[in-house]
Amino acid sequence: MKKPFDLSLYLVLDPDLCDPMGIAETTRAAVAGGVTMVQLRDKRASTAELVEMGRALQAVLAGTGVPLIVNDDVDAAIALGADGLHVGQDDCDVRSARERIGPDMILGISAETEALAAAIDPAIVDYAGVGPVFATATKPDHKQPVGLDGLARLVAASPVPTVAISGLKAEHATSVLAAGAGGLAVVSAICGKPDPRRAAEEIAEAIAAAREDRKRR
Repeated sequence: MKKPFDLSLYLVLDPDLCDPMGIAETTRAAVAGGVTMVQLRDKRASTAELVEMGRALQAVLAGTGVPLIVNDDVDAAIALGADGLHVGQDDCDVRSARERIGPDMILGISAETEALAAAIDPAIVDYAGVGPVFATATKPDHKQPVGLDGLARLVAASPVPTVAISGLKAEHATSVLAAGAGGLAVVSAICGKPDPRRAAEEIAEAIAAAREDRKRR
């Protein structure tokens, strides 16, 4: 059965940024601070290395209910029995990915344009990472940032739940949720911070405040 997921505060791990504390301890602290999903992303790692890192993360996440998503590497996701897989438009064919991982794994895809967002098949894909909203140094090869207005258009075009990606911080929570996204995906806003738990708490608190404000309107 597919694990329930909450896109509110989606941590994308960067092993280099996390190096001072390590990805496992960074994740432990961040989840304690309110992170709702964790993605393991390391484009330079081999499948075996991703599996090793993933096992350490699974031990940290056990009992928390927070899903572990593997970026790009289908073989690693399968070997781990991960909760999910996230692929980019250029990583692999999403239909083939679904066939390989089966029906019970969460499947996310990146969408940088309205056309790509609109083309998502909700029978195959569970959520979309939409953006980049802002420029970020953690992914220097990203497409042209779309800004908050562009984010709203991507969200509107997507037939599946969305999480906003790229350059996001606590201060953006209100604007991102107002654009219709289900949450914020962050890297450097948590990874490499001296206190990842407090960094996560600040973003989680901003998201909760933004949602409460929207309810009152």
